[in-house]
Amino acid sequence: MKIVWASAALMAVLVVTGCKVGKPGKVESTVMGEIKRNVTIGGKDWKNPVADTPEAVKEGAEHFQHHCEICHGLDGQNTGVPFAAKMSPPVADLSSKDVQEYKDGQLKWIIENGIGPSGMPGWKGIVDDDEMWKIVLYMRHLPAKGSLGAPALYKEEAEEHEHAEHEHKH
Repeated sequence: MKIVWASAALMAVLVVTGCKVGKPGKVESTVMGEIKRNVTIGGKDWKNPVADTPEAVKEGAEHFQHHCEICHGLDGQNTGVPFAAKMSPPVADLSSKDVQEYKDGQLKWIIENGIGPSGMPGWKGIVDDDEMWKIVLYMRHLPAKGSLGAPALYKEEAEEHEHAEHEHKH
């Protein structure tokens, strides 16, 4: 019972500290690393029912761009996402060894349920199972970092900011 209360207290602290936007401190990074290593992610035995075909990967990319690019960038590696490294914890680079070591079912479980203290939302009830499995396939075939550029939203913001600065100088 003490472990449950200690875990609940730790999670509450992480939720509160996770609200700040800035480079995470050493303690935050260490605690989140331990949680990620020791918290059980479900879906370990789930098998992806969607065949790994170019068409399925393409559909997965389309669903990814619709639901995931705002945090993970078009390439899944946070390219062009201005806040990704400043989140506490930082937004996961989906090409990283840590992420790619998860089984397909675990990735689908994370997409479905989210990871509370990290800011990763759960998509259950919003994205259907077939779409989630196709997103997992896309995650297994991510393009080279930076090859797709920044999401349009951030390009537009940067252009507007640049235009406003130019106008302010004149």
